[in-house]
Formats: sequence, C-alpha cells, structure tokens
Amino acid sequence: MNESSRRARTGTGTESALSDLDSIRPLRIWQDVVARVIESELITLAVVEIPPGGLVPAHRHPNEQVGLCLAGSLRFTIGPETREFGPGGMWRIHADVPHEVHAGADGAVVVEAFSPVRSDWEGLDRAPEAPPRWPAGS
Repeated sequence: MNESSRRARTGTGTESALSDLDSIRPLRIWQDVVARVIESELITLAVVEIPPGGLVPAHRHPNEQVGLCLAGSLRFTIGPETREFGPGGMWRIHADVPHEVHAGADGAVVVEAFSPVRSDWEGLDRAPEAPPRWPAGS
C-alpha cells in the first residue's frame, strides 16, 4: 500500500500525518462492528465500536493483535481462555490463534493494534458517518 492510499484509509482526506478520531470515517469490519483506522508501514491502529450484545465471531488472522478496553464491557475468548473485561482490560493474540468477542449490555469501545497491517480490511465498506462513541462528548 502506498503512502497516499494509507492516508486515504484514515478517511481524513488530508496529507497531514496528524488527525483526530472524529475526522476518520469508520469501516464496517463485522455486521454491526465499526472501526476508525490509521496505519503506518508496519502497524494498523483501530478504535473499534461493538454495539450492545454485539458479536465478533470466531476467526483468526496472520496479524498479531494487542488491545485495550476503553469503555463498556466484553467477553473475550482467545484459544481455550475466556475472560470478562471492562475498561482497562487488555489482551494479546498471537498470529493465527482463534478468538471471538461478545460485547456486554452497553457495548464496548476498544483500541487495537495489529502487525503487520490489516491488508484484508482494504476492501471493506465505509460505515455511515457518525460521531465516535469514545471519548465521551466527542
């Protein structure tokens, strides 16, 4: 992916290396799950919003993944391990390890980093423009 298409993935429409979360139009990464994405040469960073009761079904990918719950709650299963998280909960997923997520009654907002970049997200549709759920008051 070249630099101009990487900037386009942020949805900012600007040549700047700096942006605000609310200037990035979300991608639909699962049925009702959206992510605001910014990428560098080696990393995809995403702020992901999962609706109340939402599901990211079991899947795996060649990217390593680390994350942090910012708001709401979720139940994360990574391989054979399952844990409930609220704000401050963190996870690490090695490449090709199956995992799934169920959001709690209020949904969840998480920030995740992937390496290498999520090239499989390149063809995803943009979700309708909407203000981000996090931080509060955005």
